[in-house]
Amino acid sequence: MTFRPDVTVAAIIERDGRFLVVEERAARRIVINQPAGHLERGESLVEAVVRETLEETAHALVPEALTGIYLWHQPAVDRTFLRVAFTGSVTGPDAARKLDRCIIRTAWMTREQLAARPNVLRSPLVLRCIDDYLAGTRHPLSLLSCIDIGQAATTVT
Repeated sequence: MTFRPDVTVAAIIERDGRFLVVEERAARRIVINQPAGHLERGESLVEAVVRETLEETAHALVPEALTGIYLWHQPAVDRTFLRVAFTGSVTGPDAARKLDRCIIRTAWMTREQLAARPNVLRSPLVLRCIDDYLAGTRHPLSLLSCIDIGQAATTVT
């Protein structure tokens, strides 16, 4: 049996004690999440988080650090997610840019505001990523490598 977790990225963006979040439609519910989404073929993890943040918030993300890598199994749908969370700064928003169709709105919320609404958080990863960020967890982006398998095969000696 092949195990293939969904690889996702998330942006943990803090400004003045508030975190950038999205209110979105997911599985016929309205939930709150960080700007996040799936890694697409041909892109690096950093490229994915920049793209997802722009698509979901109209803010341009400048990634600065890795805050964590999380493996979470969602029993309700029997899916496993490997989430790579980044922190950084944003510019914008670009008022002319349309958000992804599943996004209802963006908001800046405190950790306390998010914790007070556990039933609307998309997953337990929302608070866990924020808690790791608040604890000061930061790893250099150089921890991640994107290797072209075709090139790697020709350079092995």
